[in-house]
Amino acid sequence: MHPFHHAKTHPDKPAIIMAATGETITFKQLDERSNRIAHALRAAGCNPGDTIAIFAENSPRYFEVCWAAQRAGLYYVAVSSRLTTPEVGYIIEDSGAKLLIAGASKASVAKEVKAATGLTDCWSIDGTIEGFKSLETLTATYPTTPIANEMAGTDMLYSSGTTGRPKGIRPPLQPDLPIDADNALIQIAKVMSGANADSIYLSPAPLYHAAPLRWCMTFTRIGATLVIMEKFEPEAYLSLVQKYKVTHSQLVPTMFVKMLKLPENVRKSYDVSSLKFAIHAAAPCPVPVKEQMIAWWGPVIDEYYAGSEGNGMTWVKSPDWMTHKGTVGRAIMGELHICDENGDEVPVGEEGQVYFGGTTPPNYHNDPEKNKAALNPKHPDWSSLGDVGKVDEDGFLYLTDRKAFMIISGGVNIYPQECENILITHPKVADCAVIGVPDEEFGEAVKAVVQPMPGIAHSEELAAELMAFCQANLSKIKCPKSIDFDPELPRHPTGKLYKRLIRDRYWGNKTSRIV
Repeated sequence: MHPFHHAKTHPDKPAIIMAATGETITFKQLDERSNRIAHALRAAGCNPGDTIAIFAENSPRYFEVCWAAQRAGLYYVAVSSRLTTPEVGYIIEDSGAKLLIAGASKASVAKEVKAATGLTDCWSIDGTIEGFKSLETLTATYPTTPIANEMAGTDMLYSSGTTGRPKGIRPPLQPDLPIDADNALIQIAKVMSGANADSIYLSPAPLYHAAPLRWCMTFTRIGATLVIMEKFEPEAYLSLVQKYKVTHSQLVPTMFVKMLKLPENVRKSYDVSSLKFAIHAAAPCPVPVKEQMIAWWGPVIDEYYAGSEGNGMTWVKSPDWMTHKGTVGRAIMGELHICDENGDEVPVGEEGQVYFGGTTPPNYHNDPEKNKAALNPKHPDWSSLGDVGKVDEDGFLYLTDRKAFMIISGGVNIYPQECENILITHPKVADCAVIGVPDEEFGEAVKAVVQPMPGIAHSEELAAELMAFCQANLSKIKCPKSIDFDPELPRHPTGKLYKRLIRDRYWGNKTSRIV
């Protein structure tokens, strides 16, 4: 289960096809290029256990770098290409990355990050960046054979910390683990989706997200061909399914919504009958949307609930979902426990915090308090992502609220504390709360509720000023799409903000406070 096996048995088989350009990388090319990069990484002083960072748009080079790091025993940090210089710089420094590999399209931010972090060795891919070494030129003279001391590396992905700063999830490396060792996701893909070497996997999402990156690399291990979209477009997605006879894909509900909004004659003009499996996660899917998708594509749509932390997973297939609408499935990794604030399990059907038992708890880099907070106070071998939900008599989980008021917009996790920390510094803001509000297309949209300073009148001009202030300090996706004003936010005398009271104004009395 590794590209080097498929390079030997099917060297000319496409491993990666880029949707827009048609650029194709064979398994032989992927193996040889990742070997060359692994040699270059060693020459640059990157030894087993070290960390590198990738800051780029979707590209075949992305996979070549990841597979090089995977076979060199390195941690590879996939950094969102939407982040600003301070945000990228924080991740570089927090992860301890020794090397930054940036796409030429991100040159402006990449150069600023290099200067801010003091990194001396930086490489560029898909073009040149001033002050960066071109990876394509750098690796041309290295051998296409494996490095002498191959060892399995892994991803180090970032989630949010309790202060709103991202926190790296750093699983322990296993020095004796072969680079082609089996893992849980491979088995899940084979058993739950029927994935095999004949599969054609279409990925429409940015590779810096956990699910697209991990699913793509899993299907490559199995020997499938990947079709990678540079950017999701609904009709283009359908045309790719038809063109390549796609069998497997991973999406987020926003993509379903956009495809369903296409004119019916456009949707019906594409043949999607080759699809055997379409998995979605990352955000809740409105029941009517999923009903329409199953009616259109058939019972091929699966759903799972899990986190980058890897401490548990639930799963549901279309037939079970149709009889348990709104569920995110039953546990297939770890056992489910729904607990109250004291850590005690609650009866079936009652709402509480969702815990997984019998699995490895999350390991947040440089944050022992967050590690501790993830554990059940009475059962320290149970861990939680902080979500709230309930389980029915059949063992199906239904999520009803978000961890720490995290916002999920179009499948992207947005942590309001980051935006709140910026807004509160504005001289015209006395208090603020950032929340997710219902959005038909994206599931949730970011909204700020602001208490102006005494003597400051609320106005459309003030709202525009505050949104511009946020956008100057944060990536746009994390910034409010709208701002409301409140003469006084609901706070306890101790200073605790009752954010629930603010959110309820927008969500009403819905059974689920997600969608």
